[in-house]
Amino acid sequence: MKKEKYKVLGVMSGTSLDGIDCAVVEFIHQNDQWTYDFLQGTTISYPGEWTEKLRTAITLSISDLHLLNIEYTCFLSELLNEFIIENQLTDLDFIASHGHTVLHQPEKGFTLQIGNLPIVADMFSIPFVCDFRVQDVALGGQGAPLVPIGDRLLFADFDYCLNLGGFSNISFEDENKRIAFDICPVNTLLNYFAQKEGFLFDDKGKIAQQGKINMALFDALNTLGFYRQPAPKSLGMEQVNEIYLTLIHSYTLSNYDILATITEHIAFQIAQVIKKKNARLLVTGGGAFNTFLIERVKYYLPDTKVEVGSRELTDFKEAIIFAFLGVLRMENINNVLSSVTGAKHDHCSGIVYGM
Repeated sequence: MKKEKYKVLGVMSGTSLDGIDCAVVEFIHQNDQWTYDFLQGTTISYPGEWTEKLRTAITLSISDLHLLNIEYTCFLSELLNEFIIENQLTDLDFIASHGHTVLHQPEKGFTLQIGNLPIVADMFSIPFVCDFRVQDVALGGQGAPLVPIGDRLLFADFDYCLNLGGFSNISFEDENKRIAFDICPVNTLLNYFAQKEGFLFDDKGKIAQQGKINMALFDALNTLGFYRQPAPKSLGMEQVNEIYLTLIHSYTLSNYDILATITEHIAFQIAQVIKKKNARLLVTGGGAFNTFLIERVKYYLPDTKVEVGSRELTDFKEAIIFAFLGVLRMENINNVLSSVTGAKHDHCSGIVYGM
């Protein structure tokens, strides 16, 4: 399938469990350049039962994970079908979906995104493109991050593209190579401790702003081995549970002080990565609405122009780019960069159902 224009439904579910992002995007390819128009988008919140199922999925046995995968695939298919019908999307070329990551262990050659089973194709009369990470891991890569190909081709005006989701990850050009990697946990930790205070998340960082930074914990977080590892590198919930939360719980602190310390840690670690002077930094993802965190990032980067994306881009950038990954897959163009993931070579990833 090679076309000048594609209309795609991009679907993303992140580790912060905010919900399922659905973005309808039109991509145009002219004069060797890609542009896009964002047509509409929504975030479908998870029912409480699904939030809990996905949060605890990491503890399941292989057989129970298989059953959860089937159940989630059916659940996702029904939601997307309802979205398509309600919005009268009769002219979509295909759906491109990330699925939901429950296991990510690239060092063991394994990653699992549920919601990508062949049964999903039975619901739709158009192709379904999914499972973008598995091939990269099989080629020795981290399977993440995958967004940087979109950063390179759609957001080249920025020196750095930073996403603040469940984890912070960054993408930039270095000697004509795209470099990208996970920096540190963000909403996976912030939401966890905000929820202990009865909030779904720390709205605008107001809880953290009331706490005090614990320098002992701040220093301990900054000396974690992950930060000394060279790129490419990525994080998963395994590291959050086994390393970060274990360390944080070893300190007797209020949740307010923990949130203040984590927020400072995130801003500090982001600043360690921005080396270029007078750079333009695009910030997207749910964490971009944490105004206190953005203030702390600006504090550490006084010479950097920190630009929070538009509401649409901030909310739906990953869904937009996974739609774009689907376009590249349908065009049989490489959509994963080895300089980013560490795979043996650049490649075109994604499974297509319903063709």
